[in-house]
Amino acid sequence: MAGTINPTGKNIITVETDLCGQKLTLEVNRVGFRSSASVLVKYGDTVVLGTAQVSNKTVKGMDYFPLSIDYEEKFYAAGKISGSRFIKREGRPSDDAILISRLIDRPIRPLWPKGYRQEVQGISTILSMDPSFRPDMIAMIATSTALMLTGAPFEGPVAGLRVGYDAEGKLAAFLSAEQLETGGLDLVVAGNANGIMMVEAGAKEVTEEQVVEALEFAQKAMQPAIELQNELVKKVGVTKQEYVIDQPDDSIQKTVADYLEGKIGENLHRPYPERNEMVAVLKEETMAHFAEELGEDFDTWSAVYEDAFTMALHKDVRKGIIESQTRPDGRKLTEVRQLSSEVGFLPRAHGSSLFTRGMTQGMNIVTLAPLSYAQMIDTMERNAERRYMHHYNAPGWTVGENRRLGSPGRREIGHGYLAERALMAVLPEEADFPYAIRSVTEIMSQNGSTSMAATCSSTLALMDAGVPLKAPVSGIAMGLMVDGDNTYVLSDIADAEDFAGDMDFKVAGTAKGITALQMDMKVHGLPVAVLKQALMQGKDGRAHILEHMLTTMAEPRKELSPYAPRVESIKINPDKIREVIGKGGEMIQKITAETETEIDIKDDGTVMIASPDKAHIDAAIQWIKGITDDPEVGAIYTDREVVNVMDFGAFVQIMPGKDGLVHVSEISDERIEHPGDVLKVGDKVTVKLLAIDDRGRLQLSMKAAARELAEKK
Repeated sequence: MAGTINPTGKNIITVETDLCGQKLTLEVNRVGFRSSASVLVKYGDTVVLGTAQVSNKTVKGMDYFPLSIDYEEKFYAAGKISGSRFIKREGRPSDDAILISRLIDRPIRPLWPKGYRQEVQGISTILSMDPSFRPDMIAMIATSTALMLTGAPFEGPVAGLRVGYDAEGKLAAFLSAEQLETGGLDLVVAGNANGIMMVEAGAKEVTEEQVVEALEFAQKAMQPAIELQNELVKKVGVTKQEYVIDQPDDSIQKTVADYLEGKIGENLHRPYPERNEMVAVLKEETMAHFAEELGEDFDTWSAVYEDAFTMALHKDVRKGIIESQTRPDGRKLTEVRQLSSEVGFLPRAHGSSLFTRGMTQGMNIVTLAPLSYAQMIDTMERNAERRYMHHYNAPGWTVGENRRLGSPGRREIGHGYLAERALMAVLPEEADFPYAIRSVTEIMSQNGSTSMAATCSSTLALMDAGVPLKAPVSGIAMGLMVDGDNTYVLSDIADAEDFAGDMDFKVAGTAKGITALQMDMKVHGLPVAVLKQALMQGKDGRAHILEHMLTTMAEPRKELSPYAPRVESIKINPDKIREVIGKGGEMIQKITAETETEIDIKDDGTVMIASPDKAHIDAAIQWIKGITDDPEVGAIYTDREVVNVMDFGAFVQIMPGKDGLVHVSEISDERIEHPGDVLKVGDKVTVKLLAIDDRGRLQLSMKAAARELAEKK
């Protein structure tokens, strides 16, 4: 077999280590010769290509770091062709791919110098997928490694693990999707050699102590992957790139800070929205002052002066919290903003709510539908139905901006997923509540943690819709300021504290435990002890918000909205499904048309019947039972049709396709010479099944049925 040809003349370099019981391999110089850097990462049967591209020019006039991180699913990696009838090529990223892109981006983005403005792109492409675990954390390692190999000023490496409880109840990484589901914890932890950079979790009411234990486990277990990246960088001999930082000139920063002396600090310690209005006026005055001072030159430097103003404001926020524990709006560090909420204010919605916390406001609308309306998921990793869907919308006007309307971006998808995940653990089982549920949060105003407002408002709207939640869920966003060895944890952070702070931490859960968690660090890694402090303070904040929510709605409504469809389910023998559907769907179409219902049949024999009218549901159930139930000796069948009359008796259809004979002697207690004297085709009669002979023939009696019914009266 011929060896791999490398046109660059460089040797293929491979390093490997043990990671959680399996071999992790990093390999360079086999593929991707023209990228800034590329690496193949192998773990089990999973193979991921990580590539990085770094521009050699600084982008001028940009007020953010132009970094893009992408995760590419490939159906071929799982040995699949898309199940879509019309589209077989991979198209726009699935929601899963977008969420994983965000997972990878979040621990990487803070590890670049402030003011770095060269365009950077990191892509992880799944080439082969081991079905025994999710490939996303291997993709994170691939992206981090590729960025390290570019020589750009990325202060990595980072690695990540997805951990949960195995069948024995022990913490483990690289579990299957089924194990993560049954174990009750699905926790992603990303970090570097110094500490934890990012956390995200879905859980079934786990305690804060369990989360801390899992964080400690993951931080320790991921270190071999971090050390291996450093080994590869050293072995390759990566050359560090030169770069230029684009930040306000120190002299300009000092000039602006001097101008603002006495105008910020305690002068801006006002409740929102008064503070926001004062900041807007002060910014306008500051820009006007320097425009007059610089004259025509100000147009060239206006963006620099704006950046300097923003930086001075952030430093002022930090100073107040660190030196005097004074927050921008005057709150204590543990204090939650004013809360208000209401439910049922949209008359035609199946459920609705409005949740307000300070200036952040989320409206939620819940719509119920039969299970046939569940979303079909067709991705590289899974083919499944999504029964509960939470969608989040936040147009520009919610922050006072003009912004073009369009499809949801990564932020909207991420915020919606976090709120969705927070409620998944408390939704009723499908068998108990056979509905597809769509929950839509329309953000009305933003000033910190709209995803947690979405969580709280969706809880209230679901209860307003009559969805029997196992427990109500509340959520809160926490912040952190680090000053040397001192840390200051802030409950219910607003935008000013988020922008100036060192951590954005969102936690949602019930009174019993955590159901969703998201932490993003802006510093270069935090120890678990600090995160524990934030978790425990967040528990108190969640409890305070939940107490308020329960004053608005203590439990789900007992009845659904009159505008919501009614859904009932029955169980049939799976072998009878074919009979209910009929040839070419003829029977099921006839049932739905004549009973005005929607019917969904699952492979296990569960039949869901939906209609706003219960009488229609009952009619459909009766019809289906007539098709699927086996004749029962001794049972009485009312209003059954006479389908044929003979000299010796009449044939009566007791079920579709099941006719039985009423002998002339079993028609009446009185003597009858000929059945046609009292019966004709199309008559409806009541019969009792006397026996089924060895050939499966049914023996019916009208007189026995009449006698038994008379005795019961």
